[in-house]
Amino acid sequence: MAKHYGHVQALDGADFSASPGEVAALIGDNGAGKSTLVKVLAGAIRPDGGEILIDGSPVHFSSPADARGHGIETVYQDLALAPDLDAAANLHLGRELYRLPFPRILNRKLMRVRARAAFAELGIELPDLRAPVAGLSGGQRQSVAVARAVAYASRIIFLDEPTAALGVVQRGRVLDTIRRVRDRGIAVVLISHNMPEVLAIADRVEVLRLGRRVATFAAAQASVDQLVGAMTGSLEINGDGAR
Repeated sequence: MAKHYGHVQALDGADFSASPGEVAALIGDNGAGKSTLVKVLAGAIRPDGGEILIDGSPVHFSSPADARGHGIETVYQDLALAPDLDAAANLHLGRELYRLPFPRILNRKLMRVRARAAFAELGIELPDLRAPVAGLSGGQRQSVAVARAVAYASRIIFLDEPTAALGVVQRGRVLDTIRRVRDRGIAVVLISHNMPEVLAIADRVEVLRLGRRVATFAAAQASVDQLVGAMTGSLEINGDGAR
């Protein structure tokens, strides 16, 4: 995959894959191209070269809606939640349910029923589905955003720093949610700077540096020092990109 902004080469032949029922971590130093690659794969920006394959067939995304149509959802760091709306409304944000045959009247009861089922399936406990999400903890808000992605993703979920600024307990709950998503057979792509967390949750770790994939690790066989070494270039990598 290739993408440049003027003279800046954000992606220079970056290669990446994700498989069903797997947590693949995407790591790299600032400027490595992680966010750009995710935005390309999520349909937010168009690449200058390369191709995207789903089940071996090439696809082209002109917008995030195109990516969502292929079962791809993304949870960015800002979560994109509406703070004054409740958890059920946020779960259905942009996909609201209406009372037929009245297309302008929301079916709030059905939205709450489906939201309750979606949260329960992921083990997410919220004090009140009718309360604005602004009053929820950071971990609870993150869980709502993840649950919204899970509710509509059939193939891949991209999670951009999902535990940033969370406490230990809240971080653990979000990681448990990610495991449940993986166990549903959905590919989870985790973008994180937290190396111990990456090794704790990921099955595979892909390392980007200067817009290229430079290494691939099986998380169970890797160490924090190895990951940092691959990110900074101090670790020798063999020709096929794996240590």
